[in-house]
Amino acid sequence: MNPSSYAGLPERFFARVAPTPILEPRLVKFNHVLAEDLNLSLDSLDTHALGSLFSGNVLPSGAIPISMAYAGHQFGHFVPQLGDGRAILLGEMRDRAGVRRDIQLKGCGRTPYSRGGDGRAALGPVLREYLVSEAMHALGVPATRSLAAVTTGESVRREALLPGAILTRVAASHVRVGSFEYFAARGDVAAIQILADYVIERHYAHVAQDRAPYLALLAEVVSRQASLIAAWMHVGFIHGVMNTDNMAVSGETIDFGPCAFVDAFDPAAVFSSIDERGRYAYANQPHAAAWNLARFAETLLPIIDTNSGRAIELATEVLSTFTTQFADRWLAGMRRKLGLSANEEGDRVLVDDLLDVMHRNQADFTLTFRGLCDAAAEQPVQMRARGLFGNAHEYQHWTQRWRERLAREPTLPAARVEAMRQVNPAYIPRNHRVEQMIVAAVERGDFAPFEELLAVLSQPYREQPAFAAYADPPQPNERVLQTFCGT
Repeated sequence: MNPSSYAGLPERFFARVAPTPILEPRLVKFNHVLAEDLNLSLDSLDTHALGSLFSGNVLPSGAIPISMAYAGHQFGHFVPQLGDGRAILLGEMRDRAGVRRDIQLKGCGRTPYSRGGDGRAALGPVLREYLVSEAMHALGVPATRSLAAVTTGESVRREALLPGAILTRVAASHVRVGSFEYFAARGDVAAIQILADYVIERHYAHVAQDRAPYLALLAEVVSRQASLIAAWMHVGFIHGVMNTDNMAVSGETIDFGPCAFVDAFDPAAVFSSIDERGRYAYANQPHAAAWNLARFAETLLPIIDTNSGRAIELATEVLSTFTTQFADRWLAGMRRKLGLSANEEGDRVLVDDLLDVMHRNQADFTLTFRGLCDAAAEQPVQMRARGLFGNAHEYQHWTQRWRERLAREPTLPAARVEAMRQVNPAYIPRNHRVEQMIVAAVERGDFAPFEELLAVLSQPYREQPAFAAYADPPQPNERVLQTFCGT
């Protein structure tokens, strides 16, 4: 392992702290495929040694453990000091593509940023993040990855005593919008410039020679976030806690806490127990991202231009592009989900009308689009999607318009259906399946449901007849109404 390049920044960017040893580390899951991509050679280690390594009891050679300082707007309210309260960055590895990847332990003990917390993580949230982050990767959505999960043999107190666990997270980096806010709140312009230079060098090296590199940095982050949020929307993902400290400037999904996926389509869907006013509801996510990006832009103003008025004007111009970029990428993705390769002016109305019909009929988001793959065939099979709509007439009226639109497409039906099946998953991390998996592990020590669900979700676009039940929406008594943070 290489030392973290972040540890080479000035001391005020982080705190040096080692993981707190645990009594009884036990390896629950090790991601062999990801380890190979990171060029990690751990085949000689047995499960006991892997448990010690991924719990922090044994530090890998070259590690310089640190916790990162950051601030953040949480549900719109600024908190000037947050930081890694239960996470420790060990170092970096270069993957097979030559990209530097952070290796971080989450739940490995208290840090100077714990703010009275215990620095630990419960098993349920660790399994949730492992499973959902890997599922997002398989879906093609940029996200942090999970390398290992370890139980600690110790209990953590939340609403009750729960088994403790530690997650090993892999990320392009852990720099957040809140990292910039931390220094902006302290008026430390020099630190903002150092951090901006670090992010440019690590993620956006092509803008380093730009005449206005920090404005170009803002534009790159805006673009990445527009693509990321569009990708979330395409698979029905709800992050649940889109605070600025949970927005990575790399453009990866990070911090899965109370995340969930839409079942019956509802643009106002909220699952997070702490999102009482729906600030981060499904349809509000683009607006929340734009708000966060504005906070990011504010931190960069002093280094964009020494003339504050000019800096505001330039940043505002860049920020104004988010709405269009998001709308374009969202619509492009929705076209692909509907089997449309050409662009026509009425496509947005066609998409919006489908979503309206789905909402009125409480049609399942994932199954509707997967069912449309069959309905797009040369000899259409309508029943799979039509059966999701209480008012079949509304569905049939919309599909008639859709098929008229498909008739103007240059793509052959067979190729169209195959392309649609590559963007409309059959399997997502259904909220009830995730909860069932957690209950089995936490209450019975049974990790078989976790392993099976993880395996199914590793191939979300492939029909898996033996596991067809994993595509089913929840029964009324299985519906998950709320999800919870693990802190």
